[in-house]
Amino acid sequence: MIDLDLTEEHRLLEQTVREWAAREVAPHIAELDRAHRFDPRILPQMADLGLLGICVPAEYGGAGMDYLSLGLASEELEYVDTSLRVILSVHVGLNSLSLLAWGTEEQKRRYLVPQAQGQKIATFGLTEPAAGSDARGIQTVAIRKGDRYVLSGEKMWISLADVADHFLVIAWSDLEKKRAKDPSGLSAFIVERAFAGFSSGTLTHKWGILAGNTGFFKMDEVEVPAENLLGREGEGFKIAMFALDQGRYTVAAGATGLIRACRDASVRYAQQRQTFGVEIGQHQLVKEMLARMEADYQTSRLLWLKAGWMKNIGRRNTRESGLAKWMATVASERAAGDAVQIHGANGYSDEYPVGRYYRNCKGAVIYEGTREIHALMQADYLLGYRTDKPTRCELPPYQGQTAGA
Repeated sequence: MIDLDLTEEHRLLEQTVREWAAREVAPHIAELDRAHRFDPRILPQMADLGLLGICVPAEYGGAGMDYLSLGLASEELEYVDTSLRVILSVHVGLNSLSLLAWGTEEQKRRYLVPQAQGQKIATFGLTEPAAGSDARGIQTVAIRKGDRYVLSGEKMWISLADVADHFLVIAWSDLEKKRAKDPSGLSAFIVERAFAGFSSGTLTHKWGILAGNTGFFKMDEVEVPAENLLGREGEGFKIAMFALDQGRYTVAAGATGLIRACRDASVRYAQQRQTFGVEIGQHQLVKEMLARMEADYQTSRLLWLKAGWMKNIGRRNTRESGLAKWMATVASERAAGDAVQIHGANGYSDEYPVGRYYRNCKGAVIYEGTREIHALMQADYLLGYRTDKPTRCELPPYQGQTAGA
């Protein structure tokens, strides 16, 4: 039986993250956004709160909380700004949880522990200049030479590209399969910034998530020790899809927080602004937009909570996490558009936060599977064209006490 009641630990986490973000980030976020500047001081504060290892077991340096906690933190962070949630998505969701599920004990001790403690920052490298939704189109290669792989290629639209210490990189290790676009020729590698031939840069012309660091990195014959192969050769596509399951979950929860932010800002404005002698909240069409935000918020929250519950009990949730991501991000775009509309001309000014919400929401409708890709995925489940087969490694179920477990 599904039980989505939150525990006292969950409520305390929500309150802690909400108060920290409101106190330490919210007063400065508009200025950071205008300056297109990422504030690196956020990272050690998040580490002190245990957020950078929130659902990593304590034996690997993490806070040992459950996967619902990861979703709750994601929602609270994006309520203030999307750039905060992105940190959890790439550092925890895409990278650290992949190491937890697929890494050797040595890899976990060497890379996962310092990541969970916030001593090292991590991200994920799949997207390339000519490869987004079609992962088979990537061009990065990894050539085995003795006890090392030599990686060459470029990754694009990488969150924390200029900040991260560790990079989980997907590359072709079988060139024949690369020519055939057979995904069983892809492998995953743990790459360190310090490796010779590695370089990164910042993308400066994006129009959303301006307070976050987004960039690219290049590998010019970067030598990676063979022991940094994550999983086995040929498992890179499976690992990438596994990573996206976790990332999509955090994106869904974060987008839910953005809907709530749009709702709250719109309610405040609708109670203050007057037209035709009454508060605009008295107008039926404004009420309709507010009601739709509330419906979207409640629906999106239930979808990601269900996916988190499934993670807690160790049940495969690719379908559910994908549905939550699709629905929540599309709803956040709708909510942000309506929030700007409710604010009228003031919504077009950065003196109010809704314009920032509108710019920020669009990215999530594109990355980690566009809305079109997710629509096709859900249809394929219904038609029986797609099933979730067990992989060699799965996310370990939460070992503590969970709601409904």
